[in-house]
Amino acid sequence: MESVDRYLDELLIEPWRIPVIIITAAGIYLGFMLLAKAFGSRVLLAMTASDAVIVIMFGAVAGRVIIGHPPTLAAGLLGLASLMCLEAAFGTLRRYTGWGRALSRRPVLVVYEGQMLVDEMRHAHLSRTDVLTAVRRAGLGSVTQVQAMILEPVGTMSVIRTGQPFDPAVLRGVKGH
Repeated sequence: MESVDRYLDELLIEPWRIPVIIITAAGIYLGFMLLAKAFGSRVLLAMTASDAVIVIMFGAVAGRVIIGHPPTLAAGLLGLASLMCLEAAFGTLRRYTGWGRALSRRPVLVVYEGQMLVDEMRHAHLSRTDVLTAVRRAGLGSVTQVQAMILEPVGTMSVIRTGQPFDPAVLRGVKGH
């Protein structure tokens, strides 16, 4: 019977820990959203090896804080469920209110008419190497072949080639234009 109790201790959670886990999950979620806002969409751009290490460390720290001590299966499932519910709730808020715009990043114009916009790149935490990588990914041989390059809020780079039909309305709401 003692071994069954030990297994249950590893799997279940004390009732007093439930609100603690939910509150810490909300705190970690909001904290990450604010850090992503402060550090920009560059955080979401294709990851280098050091970026991957940072993301893994974020996950480890967040998981440890949310689950608490001792970690149990129930605490882990509750932490994951809390994060998923928060994501769903904030998604709904973003859809039906203007609140999401406060945490969301605006797209940023980083190249225009073949010229790198250094101030916008600096603000977006992008390097020349990041821009050149996006040029290569777009199948181009030179920045001069870029009509417009936009760092999107989700961390991707959109490239419009020089000579391609281009509606200026595409840049409406883009920072730097």
